[in-house]
Amino acid sequence: MKNMIKILVVALTTLSFSALGFAQAKPATPATPATPAAPAAEKKTEMKSEKAKTHRVTGEVTSLDAKAGTFAVKEKDKEIKLTADSKSAKDTLEKVKVGDMVRVSYTEKDGKMIASSVKAESKKATEKKADVTEKKPATK
Repeated sequence: MKNMIKILVVALTTLSFSALGFAQAKPATPATPATPAAPAAEKKTEMKSEKAKTHRVTGEVTSLDAKAGTFAVKEKDKEIKLTADSKSAKDTLEKVKVGDMVRVSYTEKDGKMIASSVKAESKKATEKKADVTEKKPATK
């Protein structure tokens, strides 16, 4: 019986020391290689640039070329030059004239503002919206 316990203790001690030796052995190469990480970062930036955010602007048409599909809208202090890409936006441009109020949805692509939707608005409706926002009292 005592011999059995001695053999068991020696076997367990040997196993524990060998397990510690394996736990300390680390591979010479790093766990996360640097070369595959760089293309992954490039893919993320490409995806961000492909996914363009839609902006909206409401203002007065300052210049218009319906045949070319280009126009400019002035909103408060800034003027935005846009290009219509869809057939419905180009059709709306043919009905609009300089001085009309429009609401435009657009995206920025390659440094150009591309209008996806153009809607004509009545001047009275936009004036009412402006009056309502100006008349609201500031709350604390």
